[in-house]
Amino acid sequence: MRIATWNINSVRLRIDLVKKLKDEHKPDIIMLQETKVDNPLFPIEACKAIGYEHIHFDGGKSYNGVAILSKIPFDDKFILPFCKDDKRHTGVRIKDIEIHNFYVPSGGDIPDIELNDKFKHKLEYLEEMGIWFNKNRKTSDKILLAGDLNIAPLEHDVWSSKQLRNEVSHTDIERKMMMQMIDEFGWHDIARKFVPANEKLYSWWSYRNRDWEKSNRGRRLDHIWLSEGLKDSCSKFQIIREARNWERTSDHVPVIVDL
Repeated sequence: MRIATWNINSVRLRIDLVKKLKDEHKPDIIMLQETKVDNPLFPIEACKAIGYEHIHFDGGKSYNGVAILSKIPFDDKFILPFCKDDKRHTGVRIKDIEIHNFYVPSGGDIPDIELNDKFKHKLEYLEEMGIWFNKNRKTSDKILLAGDLNIAPLEHDVWSSKQLRNEVSHTDIERKMMMQMIDEFGWHDIARKFVPANEKLYSWWSYRNRDWEKSNRGRRLDHIWLSEGLKDSCSKFQIIREARNWERTSDHVPVIVDL
């Protein structure tokens, strides 16, 4: 089973790139974030025409939004409405594997809960995520958690940890909360099982940086975590860096694992 996660930044605008991902990398499941489409307008038929007959999505008011596209039938599907229920989670079960697709709030620009409600919302969302898994699931369960988690937790998940220490997505409190979530449930950050933590690794490069390849000022915001019960099933990991050069592409690139 090959599973991809990608912040698509508008699924209707970039449905041709979903097809390109499918043709070139052949994922069985594609988890999308920031689909930016109300539920009645989701491009169901276009996704089916690409080859994904099984679709689970949630969106609203043309912002946020998440979706799971699959060639494999779902045995169950569900939504976890954390915090403000702002369309940031979809989940499915396929045989004995539970798959969670998250789009964690970005948190705005100011890393201060007193001055920035968006940052407060982000921290509350992270806290609820951690509590939910600790209360409702066991580490021995076969679970994959993936998506745009909007945090680069490690030093080499950003181009300069020193310069970005006070930037939202790499602040001490965000990093601490994410690492605590990983440690408490026993998640395995699969990217860092394949690429050592002392090597730079990114999945996002800002649109503001026109020559993104030359400067390479990226961040690893897109993650795939496996539970203890599933970690030994992972045989391959990829970040599709070249997708950042696709025409009219997202500022994120797809991340893929093989189970």
